[in-house]
Amino acid sequence: MKYRKLGRTGLEVSAVCLGCMSFGEPGRGNHPWSLDEETSRPFIRQALELGINFFDTANAYSHGSSEEIVGRALRDFANRDEVVLATKVFMPMRDGRNSVGLSRKAIMAEVDHSLRRLGTDFIDLYQIHRWDYRTPIEETLEALDDVVHAGKVRYIGASSMWARQFARALFTADRYGWTRFVSMQNHYNLLNREEEREMLPLCAEEGVAVIPWSPLARGRLTRDWDETTARSETDEFGRHLYGGDADRAVVDRVAEVANARGVPRAQVALAWMLSKPVVTAPIVGATKPHHVEDAVAAVDLELSEEEIDRLEEPYVPHQVVGFA
Repeated sequence: MKYRKLGRTGLEVSAVCLGCMSFGEPGRGNHPWSLDEETSRPFIRQALELGINFFDTANAYSHGSSEEIVGRALRDFANRDEVVLATKVFMPMRDGRNSVGLSRKAIMAEVDHSLRRLGTDFIDLYQIHRWDYRTPIEETLEALDDVVHAGKVRYIGASSMWARQFARALFTADRYGWTRFVSMQNHYNLLNREEEREMLPLCAEEGVAVIPWSPLARGRLTRDWDETTARSETDEFGRHLYGGDADRAVVDRVAEVANARGVPRAQVALAWMLSKPVVTAPIVGATKPHHVEDAVAAVDLELSEEEIDRLEEPYVPHQVVGFA
């Protein structure tokens, strides 16, 4: 495993982050394809044994169940001071007018709920899951600054939003001397590269770590175009993310490069992403042991410039999806 600094911080994270959305009791939340605790724990242990020290979950994943499972597994399998634990806040967690968003009230309540579910005294990376159009960014940033100074959170990060919004957040934090976002968790992969236009250059210029979600495009880049999985058949959010002849052409190109290399397609798609200097660690989910193995192997797979060009050549501009 290779390790990289998280943006301009001194924090070192593995070049692959284990995404934990697939871990959660199936009866809680809207992820019927998620794995229960007994099935989830071996993946977390496997990741640790392969050198992954970076784990990403969210309060909303399986309505808190993911945080509970991840927290207990890391307590049992790892030294808490050696792992980097990330979670998120924004999505609704219960009925009620103040159960969603990034108000001071919501952040102060949800950070304590996440700490309890995770079974830890601190969160390494606390991320806003989306932009809150109903709350002034000043209120959000001041509340996040307070939870950092209270010792509950070490660093703060952001997720899918427009580059202009992220620039405003960074500028506002600097203006008031508040804690700055150190990472951006955005939608980026071979099937949707729109972040290359504005967000990725902004992150590179500001020294912000990029930790993309869905680097394998919900698994689309790892299998034949018409092949389905239990998750793809029930993943309502993922239905509108990908499709069309252009995407099919990219998937076929990944297969060509992988076949020529004699490696799984997932390794090629992840190696392409890891070839981008602005990317710190893609967030890779796992429901089968080879998912973790392929992610780790991709760290050492170096693609040639010709292979990268072949992978990128079929791409056409897309509508921005995933947050707008």
